[in-house]
Amino acid sequence: MLTRRTLAAALIAAIAMPSLAAAQATTPSAATIERKLEAAPRVKLRPNERVTIREFKRRPDLRRMARSIDIQSINFAFSSAAISNSQYDKIENIADALRRILRRDPGARVLIEGHTDAVGSFQSNQALSEQRAASLKRTLVREFGVPGYALETVGYGEEFLLVQTQNENWQNRRVTLRRFDDFIR
Repeated sequence: MLTRRTLAAALIAAIAMPSLAAAQATTPSAATIERKLEAAPRVKLRPNERVTIREFKRRPDLRRMARSIDIQSINFAFSSAAISNSQYDKIENIADALRRILRRDPGARVLIEGHTDAVGSFQSNQALSEQRAASLKRTLVREFGVPGYALETVGYGEEFLLVQTQNENWQNRRVTLRRFDDFIR
C-alpha cells in the first residue's frame, strides 16, 4: 500500500539520485587507464595525413579515433578549477598510469580535455574547462612527477556533452585523457 511517507521517500530518492550517482563515480584504476590509453589505435594515419596538435584539438573526427578515457570522479568546487588535496588519491591513479606508459614509450603524448555541463554562459564554461584541464596538468607535473612535455591541455566547455541537456548533469563535468601521438607530425 502506497502511503504518504513512502511516496515522499520515493520522491526524495528520485531527486537525490543525480547527486548519489555523482558520489558513486569512481576513478578508474591505474591499470584501466593504462589499458585504455595503450589499446591499439583505431586507425593508423599515413605520415602525410598527420596534423599539428593545434589541428588535432580542433578536429573532433580525429579526436574520436584516438585512444581515450573519461574521468568523471575529480570533484571541483562550483565555478572553481582548484584541485583539493582530498582529490590526490584519484589523481595518483592517473599519474601512475601515465608514468608507466611513458617508461615504455617516451614519445607518448596525452591531451587533457576539460569539459563542463551546460549551466552558465558559453564563455564562462569555456574558460572554466580550460582552467580545470590546466589545473590537472599542473597537479600531475608538480605533485606526481609526470613529465610536462608529455601533456597538452584544452578546454571544450559545454561543446561535447555526454548527456544532452541544458540542465546540470554531473556526467558532463569531466576530464578526458586522449592519447594523440599517433596523429601528430
